[in-house]
Amino acid sequence: MAIETILVAVGSEETEQLDRLTQTVIDLAGPVGAKVELLHIFTDRAFDTAVDRLKIADRREVSADRVARQLTSVREMAKRIDETDLSYTIAGAIGDHADEVVAHAEATGADLVIVGGRRRSPAGKAVFGSTAQAIMLGAPCPVTFVQSSAE
Repeated sequence: MAIETILVAVGSEETEQLDRLTQTVIDLAGPVGAKVELLHIFTDRAFDTAVDRLKIADRREVSADRVARQLTSVREMAKRIDETDLSYTIAGAIGDHADEVVAHAEATGADLVIVGGRRRSPAGKAVFGSTAQAIMLGAPCPVTFVQSSAE
């Protein structure tokens, strides 16, 4: 299977995690010249907060794509990808993180999804769930999990 499109779930990671995620994207997409889709999922509350920060009076006047393009984590990843020959697009969505990533992977025909996260104990997964795990189980394509450094 040729990898033509890679979907990257970009959160609001701290710098070290974002660096690891970005380097993984470049390492996987670069050799095959894959198109990269950077996707940020907002909760309703996070979207409202971001819209307020952008000083937009009516949230209906702005798309999730536009707000995603303004996020520091997305802009930093895009800046690093700009230093390569890779092409990318930026998208945003509002809703459940796992559901939206899976839906976007299906809609774009992604050949690979890349997600970041941290290691959790079994009890932590049971109590809080695991977005990355839900994406791995629901995605229509392989998923690469980039673990944050040891905590």
